[in-house]
Amino acid sequence: MTEEQVVDLENEDEELFEHHRFKADPGQEAIRIDKFLIDRMANTSRNKIQVAAKNGNILVNGTKVKQNYKIKPGDEVSIVLPYPVREIELIPQDIPIEVAYEDEDLLVVNKPSNMVVHPGYGNYSGTLVNALVFYIQNLPSPPKDYYGRPGLVHRIDKHTTGLLLIAKTELALIELAKQFYNRTTERRYHALVWGDLEAGGTIEGHIGRSLKNRKVMAVYPDGAHGKSAITHFKVLERFGLVTLVECKLETGRTHQIRAHFQSMGHPLFNDLEYGGNKIVKGTRSASYERFIQNCFDLLPGQALHAKTLGFIQPTTQAYLEFDSQLPEGFAELVQRWRNYCSDFK
Repeated sequence: MTEEQVVDLENEDEELFEHHRFKADPGQEAIRIDKFLIDRMANTSRNKIQVAAKNGNILVNGTKVKQNYKIKPGDEVSIVLPYPVREIELIPQDIPIEVAYEDEDLLVVNKPSNMVVHPGYGNYSGTLVNALVFYIQNLPSPPKDYYGRPGLVHRIDKHTTGLLLIAKTELALIELAKQFYNRTTERRYHALVWGDLEAGGTIEGHIGRSLKNRKVMAVYPDGAHGKSAITHFKVLERFGLVTLVECKLETGRTHQIRAHFQSMGHPLFNDLEYGGNKIVKGTRSASYERFIQNCFDLLPGQALHAKTLGFIQPTTQAYLEFDSQLPEGFAELVQRWRNYCSDFK
């Protein structure tokens, strides 16, 4: 029996779901697929495997199967599962959250800047998950099959604003995780980047931990490190010294947009980790430096907003797509650059 384990990273430092592949030996006896997988995935419950099968997340030779499928010699089996949530006490906190959409299976929330998504080292409270635990527990009719904690399907960084998809049930979490893994979701971001980009394009380059600074990611064009990452972008508005762009993610690696644009010499405006929080383009006049500092003061971090999110609703199978407005600070930043450019026309 051989196994290949593939992990996909979203926009934070933790894997959110996993993809296992197994190949049955030539002498494999005919047993149910849930028994076959339990024997090979010691830390996974039979119930979780059965839920995955019910949700179409178990494939044999590329075809969806039920949990009573009998394994045959040479079968190639793949299964997508959410990673177990880190064992940490989730403290409900009455923190206001903006809910863009809600049904029995899921939530779409609009995350503000300067908010960590999930509790972790140095951030055990005040996170979006703390707020979601309180919110879901206090619904008039708690969702059926709610398993005590909101299911993060993907993440965005602390200073990135915008739309996040949250599963209320394990069944919804597995189905939505599969969509992200298979890259069938629609995700578009708006970003303000340093420099004058005349046209859109595609940025490709493996992304992995920087060999010099483990807190940030680096792009490795030769693929010697990291994992393949692809960002498509188009220009929305040019201001000469900075450019407003729309980014469409084909992959979802940690800090993908931030690392990709930095590798092109166009870091995101006010990106504290990737060199965008200093003057990259423009003069060194006192008035210009004051203007840039006033712009920096509008945002606590990088000018990046998760604007559009589309996916298939796991129960109804309807396609849902949501759009969000730029937050006040980001919108004001763009307007200031418009005014600045008009002054020099």
